[in-house]
Amino acid sequence: MKIAIAPITLVLSVACLSASAETITPLKGQSQEIIQQDISACQSQAGSTTSSSTSPQSGGRVRGAATGAVAGAAVAGARERQHDEISDRVDDDVKQQYRQNKAKDAAVAGAVVGGSRQRQDRREDRRNTQQNTATAASAYSTCMQQRGYQVTP
Repeated sequence: MKIAIAPITLVLSVACLSASAETITPLKGQSQEIIQQDISACQSQAGSTTSSSTSPQSGGRVRGAATGAVAGAAVAGARERQHDEISDRVDDDVKQQYRQNKAKDAAVAGAVVGGSRQRQDRREDRRNTQQNTATAASAYSTCMQQRGYQVTP
């Protein structure tokens, strides 16, 4: 004996695609089995439209500090070579201290710049994730509508 249940409205939460529940209404008398197959197929299709997100980067300040220190030491060395006549009269320890101080100053500036870039990258990643989520939800909804369902938020 076969019992035919006409599904009036099926409510499901598409957690991976959107935070809100959607109401899926079959318009062509689809069975529960077909509904589940269509939902699964549309979720897979919508999931494939999103690009993989990268994990948030860390270490921006450290990379910036290292880059700054190298640049600061290079600038100090260039200035020293520029003024060879004065540099020759200065003790090597004083020269080394001067290069270290320039490297430290540039490292601090590099850390600030590196941290700023890291924050910008994280904000951009958040925007991209939100955009990908909206795109996936739209793709899911479109897929379900093409298969004969009414999708209401």
